Amino acid sequence: MASNAAAFRRPTFQEIMSLAPLPDKVENGKTVKQFISQRAAWCPEADVPIASGQAYFGPSRPSRGVAYGGHVYSQAGLAASKALAEMQKSQGGASRKALGIHTIHGYFSEAGLINRPYIYNVTTIAANASFPNLLVTVRQPVSPSTNPAEDHFPPADADLPLGPVCFSALVSFRPSVASQHIGQEPSAQTRFAEILNSRPASEWGPAPHIDIAQTVDLFPMKNPGSFPAVDMKKVDLTEYNKDKPLFERRELLLYRLLAPLPADHPDSHILTHAYEADRNGLLMVGNHVGFGYDFGRAASLSYSFVVHVNPEDAVMTYGEDEWWIQEAYFPRIEAGRAIIMSKIWSPKGVHVATEYQDGICQRQFKPGERKGKL
Repeated sequence: MASNAAAFRRPTFQEIMSLAPLPDKVENGKTVKQFISQRAAWCPEADVPIASGQAYFGPSRPSRGVAYGGHVYSQAGLAASKALAEMQKSQGGASRKALGIHTIHGYFSEAGLINRPYIYNVTTIAANASFPNLLVTVRQPVSPSTNPAEDHFPPADADLPLGPVCFSALVSFRPSVASQHIGQEPSAQTRFAEILNSRPASEWGPAPHIDIAQTVDLFPMKNPGSFPAVDMKKVDLTEYNKDKPLFERRELLLYRLLAPLPADHPDSHILTHAYEADRNGLLMVGNHVGFGYDFGRAASLSYSFVVHVNPEDAVMTYGEDEWWIQEAYFPRIEAGRAIIMSKIWSPKGVHVATEYQDGICQRQFKPGERKGKL
């Protein structure tokens, strides 16, 4: 077990999010910036045997595994960031403001697959110098990569026939602005101080590979697994949540960088937060409403990420004790869909960003149940 865990090197954010530019094209009189992903997305199902200590490498990976949704979400934001930088550079001597990601509003229309790249098309919706808005549409080839390893995707994969749009996003940017007033609720560090201070952050158990109660029972975590970009821990809030209604329950996820990120590119840090925040959210809702041992399906439909601070204030410092907190809560479930909201707290207790995600969350249907309401 130990040798298997040690043999697997977890990709950094820079590695898992690597993008290569493709030639621009013109559609309806507008320039379209194009990019291709270079690395295979993380697959939660493939991580289960790795994190539970069973040998599971190379050819054992499912060839049509479903990709982690946070990959295309964050990489779409990165494509928008790169496209904006290229457009600003092309303006030559024009005065350019330093801008950072302000919001991402994304929509998942098809499941992504790990054995082929994502192709990103980026167009400008509004070119306001202080508030540009970009549209990103994403497709995948209908066949696997031309690289037999199904990773390190070559540019030639962009010439393969493409399937339908699998993801789309609106991404907005804002410059840094002086704050005239600052207001936020007490931090998660303050409100959960007794629990958080009961042990060092590094001693909490790793965030589950797939946070479905039955899966965690059958495949208990033996190591952090293969999740890229950040080291994640899950705080045990079993006693805190006991007997509370759903909307009052909380989950705390702690995370820190696996490797340094350049501080002069705040968007990479913002997208790391967004990448982390997508993990296990709807699954946690299922556990809290009693679906954990009768789980049916979960799938993100829409995901919004809003940054409340100036871009540089979302930058993460690399270090052993530089733990950020995702505070997740679950205000609503009905019609086969659930909401998870998360607040992102810096190590200093600053509410940096908020996630709002809506998606399918269902247990297995009982005989005759599909004919009426759950």
